[in-house]
Amino acid sequence: MNILLKSVTIVNGSTKNLHLKEKDILIKNGLIEAIETTIEPNGKTRVIEINNLHVSLGWFDSGVSFGEPGYEERETIENGLLTAAKSGFTDVILNTSSHPTPDSASDIVYLKNAGKDQLTNLHPLGNLTVRGEGEVLAELYDMKNAGALGFYDYKHPMTNANLLKIALQYAQNFDGMVFSFPLDKSISGKGIVNEGITSTKLGLKGIPALAEELQVARDLFVLEYTGGKLFIPTISTANSVKLIADAKKKGLQVSCSVAAHNLVITDTALEDFDTKYKVMPPLRTAADIKALHKGVKNGTIDFVTSDHTPLNIELKHVEFDNANFGTIGLESIFGMLNQLFNVEETVELLTKGRSIFGMEEPQLEVGQEANLSLFTTNDTYKFSQGHIFSSSKNSIAIGKQITGKVVGAIANNQIVLNK
Repeated sequence: MNILLKSVTIVNGSTKNLHLKEKDILIKNGLIEAIETTIEPNGKTRVIEINNLHVSLGWFDSGVSFGEPGYEERETIENGLLTAAKSGFTDVILNTSSHPTPDSASDIVYLKNAGKDQLTNLHPLGNLTVRGEGEVLAELYDMKNAGALGFYDYKHPMTNANLLKIALQYAQNFDGMVFSFPLDKSISGKGIVNEGITSTKLGLKGIPALAEELQVARDLFVLEYTGGKLFIPTISTANSVKLIADAKKKGLQVSCSVAAHNLVITDTALEDFDTKYKVMPPLRTAADIKALHKGVKNGTIDFVTSDHTPLNIELKHVEFDNANFGTIGLESIFGMLNQLFNVEETVELLTKGRSIFGMEEPQLEVGQEANLSLFTTNDTYKFSQGHIFSSSKNSIAIGKQITGKVVGAIANNQIVLNK
């Protein structure tokens, strides 16, 4: 398949000679054949010419959830990867949120096979403990050999500090990445939103920032004792940023992510009791958002994730107390980030970090495999259900004004476009 991208602006800071230059890009059989000022189509070539079209290296999300196996009504792997491709993502790491959860090598093989031959590459995680119950370590070494990029009991905090210690020590033997969700359940209790002025006014049970920060501090103390590689997904408080920054200064191998919505929306959005705003970790305060922005800018926070979590309608259209936590986000993350940062910064956030997980970083150069995201930067619109590709529609971004529109992606000798 031959593809010619006409008059595209290249956003790629690692290639200074091409960065922010308008070029034509010719792709033949999945490889970048030429990057020139003007290229004329020859033979059977699909020409893509769209006003204000920009191109960057393919985007990467460090944590998404689908439904399969077990919750196919929320999202199949096939449609989840198609959604990712339409949203500009060429690589996604799959959380352990299925039923049953993946805690063996055969489970990892199943997930990789289910995701093969798609444009977007699926990289599964395996459970840290058997069935995600936090009691016995799962088959970490076998899962790593089968292709698991890390080990995570999705959204379930590791309450047993000694088991975390053992996991970090054991995983060093094969360069394994251990995930630990930042929540101390003994502090959070039955809380469902951020503890503060809004929760008090609304009469909703609160989760104090302390619940996150105690867990982060404990995990970092354990990491300092054991060594190894620790990933803390979706931090949300100012003090968590400070704790991780201090740990990095000590030379600890710790990395972390923040969900895009935790960079944009404060807990004041809860005043209408709209369950689309019920997420975990909860929406925090303006002061937390300010610190998270700073952490993203200075590199303390390694990834901004969509934290894409499809949920069928009956899990959200109930009383706030009874609704499930979670929002989809693949379709809206680019536009939301593009409201906060300039285009170069947004693209940097969406492309960096594969090497933390031992993945190969793509290159935007002649002779390399085409692994590209396509987008515009000057479209401003209100996000609606019509912009959602997922089977589930539980998006926190509905009704939000966002800037920039994803056109599609190219990878694995395939192209997926939205228009």
